[in-house]
Amino acid sequence: MDGSAVTVSVRLRDDEVVDDRAWSIASIDLLCSATPWRTFRWYRGQKHYSGTYWSATMRDHVIYESRLELARLLFADFDPSVRDIVAQPFLLKAVVGGEVCKHIPDYFLITEHGPVVVDVKPSAPVVAFTFAWTRQAVESRGWRYEVWSEPPEAELENIRFLAGYRRQWLFAPELLDEVRRVDLEGVALGRAVRCLPDLPEPTVRAAIHHLLWAHDLRTDLTQPLSPAGVLRRAA
Repeated sequence: MDGSAVTVSVRLRDDEVVDDRAWSIASIDLLCSATPWRTFRWYRGQKHYSGTYWSATMRDHVIYESRLELARLLFADFDPSVRDIVAQPFLLKAVVGGEVCKHIPDYFLITEHGPVVVDVKPSAPVVAFTFAWTRQAVESRGWRYEVWSEPPEAELENIRFLAGYRRQWLFAPELLDEVRRVDLEGVALGRAVRCLPDLPEPTVRAAIHHLLWAHDLRTDLTQPLSPAGVLRRAA
């Protein structure tokens, strides 16, 4: 199977549906203009935790249908290479083994390295067949396909924490510039919060956390954030 045997349907913002467009020629602009294919499901006792997340990348809300999808969304929002995030972006159809197969991926990401189609599922998924033909279709366009499962716990908790500081407009530009001018290379986070003695430590700490979110500063996020964590300047 190649991309020419696959079609894609997209729901646009005015609720118009573009049906069964040839996957091989569907433009990135069309796919990025999509609204979520499915309607939110809310019901008593539901197993999945659905919601909306305000994305700093999109400067808008993006939906998720499980806590694991929210985790992937956090990682995408934190990734400086990601330029666009579309949730439940389109419906793919393909004839596989004489059967019509359909699939709605979880996310479509536009990155500086090219488009990425993402499915989010717990480890040992039971839908390997669907993922196999979806991968073939995506990779036929030279794009990347990713099945994303549980991330490292410490890294997720660190990114979740830093996401609380993602809204740039809450920080005075003068404050951020002042922190950027301080040489924090190799300085422990516990010491760095005292780098501007004329300002309250909580204010400086919040600014440092925002700069970590924005990748102006770096630290080892594979270990729990702590005052002993060493800061590095962005390359």
